[in-house]
Amino acid sequence: MRLKLKTWILSFSVFALQIFTYSIALDVTQYGAVGDGVTDDSQAFLKAWEAVCGGAGDGQLIIPAGMAFMLQPLKFEGSCKSTPIVVQILGNLVASSRGKWKGDKDQWILFSDIEGLVVEGNGEINGQGSSWWEHKGSSRPTALKFKSCNNLRLSGLTHVDSAMAHIHINGCNDVTISHLRINAPESSPNTDGIDVAASSNVIIQDCVIATGDDCIAINSGTANIRISGIDCGPGHGISIGSLGKDGEIASVEDVCVQNCNFRGTMNGARIKTWPGGSGYARRITFNRITLDNVENPIIIDQHYNNGDSDESTDDKSSAVEVSKVVYSNFVGTSRSEYGVNFRCSKRVPCTEIFMQDVKIETESSGMGQVAQGQCLNVRGGVSTLAVPGLECLALSTDMLSWGTMPEQACMLPQPSVQPNTRPLQDPLWVYGSRAQRLGVYNVILTSLISFGFSYVLG
Repeated sequence: MRLKLKTWILSFSVFALQIFTYSIALDVTQYGAVGDGVTDDSQAFLKAWEAVCGGAGDGQLIIPAGMAFMLQPLKFEGSCKSTPIVVQILGNLVASSRGKWKGDKDQWILFSDIEGLVVEGNGEINGQGSSWWEHKGSSRPTALKFKSCNNLRLSGLTHVDSAMAHIHINGCNDVTISHLRINAPESSPNTDGIDVAASSNVIIQDCVIATGDDCIAINSGTANIRISGIDCGPGHGISIGSLGKDGEIASVEDVCVQNCNFRGTMNGARIKTWPGGSGYARRITFNRITLDNVENPIIIDQHYNNGDSDESTDDKSSAVEVSKVVYSNFVGTSRSEYGVNFRCSKRVPCTEIFMQDVKIETESSGMGQVAQGQCLNVRGGVSTLAVPGLECLALSTDMLSWGTMPEQACMLPQPSVQPNTRPLQDPLWVYGSRAQRLGVYNVILTSLISFGFSYVLG
């Protein structure tokens, strides 16, 4: 009898321990956040961050569902004692309007110097950008910025109406971004979806992006970038650049964009560089792309000038070198008469430009009329089964002569470290008003095992 009693006590203790373990995650409302969409909850968020970064809450911070938190500019900085840090955004984050903005106009929310950061959830980040857009010439904040955050995971969220770019990744290595929805009006200026700079081993996949500028922009200092499953439109397409502004020495290499759709966008697959810059953009592949009424389906512009293209700048002494670019398996329609437009530098021509299985028709004809192509200063390219054809590209029926096939070039990179992100499970129930999550399934499983053990001993 005494043995059975001890065993039951042990079972109950294990049960209680499991509940304690799974309810340890911190909640911003524990630190005074109100969540009414009006009260400034910035200080409460900073207090919660200080606690979780310092090791409390098992490195897990919850922004609860059903609430809207108004925030002024915030900086969540590392390094942190816990790795990883998991931030679950289940409610809504709302920026202050321009007239009530306080502090830094470079960004609204910044995460910096955090190893193994996970930001996930089904909540919304609303930049309240409409009050900023009419002030196009003045400073406007990027909504969400990550700086020097290695092993970063961002997924599941909805991002709307940023004053400037919605998401900016800078100086981060081993990054995975997935299953985001990003929305801003087509007329909103400079509202890029995702900008990446000075980062490597970045995967962006399975996102729906509709903005007033680039859906995704890959900027200087980047390498090993893999983009797939993007539905883009409206917007300015997926861009490499712009590169080389103000004499910049640019570097972009090993970029793969595949299995993407462009719908009603200004551009599809674009590379844009400023005259007077230097450096390189090389080993870039666009593969399996669908086009629907796109103004410039395929474009390389080495005369880029803040949205315009000016050939009179070709007397500049330098340009960013564009080489080893593959366009493969394109199909769809162009809103303009030109489906392909290569406007390369006379001094630094584009080299090794390859096209295979490209079929672009004009949308306006309604009769399957083939779009035209323009080609300026391209050297050493090859084309096979490409419509429109280009005189500057040699015709070939042998894709193997190109070397690396697009499918091989587009293999996903393996992050150097696979962090144990320990994402929080969807709750079977929510405990208390502070949304402390209980790992009910594990609790039940552990309890059943314990009770079974007691039964055997009994």
